[in-house]
Amino acid sequence: MTNNITSSARLAPPVGGFQEIDGHRVFVHRSGSGGPAVVFLPGASAVGLDYFGVQQGVSQFTTAVVYDRGGTGYSDPLPLPRTAAAVATELRELLRAQSIPAPYVLVPHSLGGLYAHRFAQLYPQDVAGLVWLDALQRDWDAFLPPAMHLAACEQLAPDREQLEKMRPALREMRGELLADYPEHVRQPLIDAHESDEWIRFGIAERSTLAGLATELRSGPGIPDVPMVALTVLGTDPAQQALMPERTLQQMHDGKRKMDAALVSAVSHGEQRILSDTVHHRLCFDRPDAVVQAIRDVVDRAVRL
Repeated sequence: MTNNITSSARLAPPVGGFQEIDGHRVFVHRSGSGGPAVVFLPGASAVGLDYFGVQQGVSQFTTAVVYDRGGTGYSDPLPLPRTAAAVATELRELLRAQSIPAPYVLVPHSLGGLYAHRFAQLYPQDVAGLVWLDALQRDWDAFLPPAMHLAACEQLAPDREQLEKMRPALREMRGELLADYPEHVRQPLIDAHESDEWIRFGIAERSTLAGLATELRSGPGIPDVPMVALTVLGTDPAQQALMPERTLQQMHDGKRKMDAALVSAVSHGEQRILSDTVHHRLCFDRPDAVVQAIRDVVDRAVRL
């Protein structure tokens, strides 16, 4: 696999900077002011700047932080996969080193949900609220059909050979998704997503989903803080091509019930169903819904 960008160019983010944590550099970009600060936790194969658009919306009313987990994105390489505890500890140290006061509103997308839950288990006093962006949960297997269990999802993830074949389509998709981003952010981000390192970290982070869920089951549920869960139930053409209609329906029903159970476990929880987008497009198709959910949780957290 080849790419046309040098390592030094790839490691230079178009915005933001680095914070040294335990001897390695972690990429972080913050904007806005005030609190509680909102912290985005990316999904697998995603990086902090993929959430740049919604970050800019949130920065209009509070501090908004995007970052790359160690071993991913612009951050220094680390052996992957990592435990959820290691990721959660790193994030807390990053926020403290950046002098961003707790508590925080955590906004996890996809895989980020498992890391956000572990952060909340270890540091419940540091969590002011949660906004779940179609995120993974430790109880996933209890709600989803066997074909979609976490161990099965690990096997379903594309390998390097498949990703190589998908490269042109993925580049076109990212170009379209990031169309509204400033050009100085957009083009470097599209290029970096095609690098060998970024492709490798996406594969590696997907390799331990079941293990992360097991790690979380040894700890408590989420703390009783304001929460909005955005449940995405649009039809993904790629999934439609890979699985029977019945399995897709079971997946949608399971996700709806899973998020409903999640928000019912807290005093101020709300589920919002979105049927006009799909999992990986949520923050690009519906930034309005994402930013509004965050604003509502921030407002409620301030009042409580």
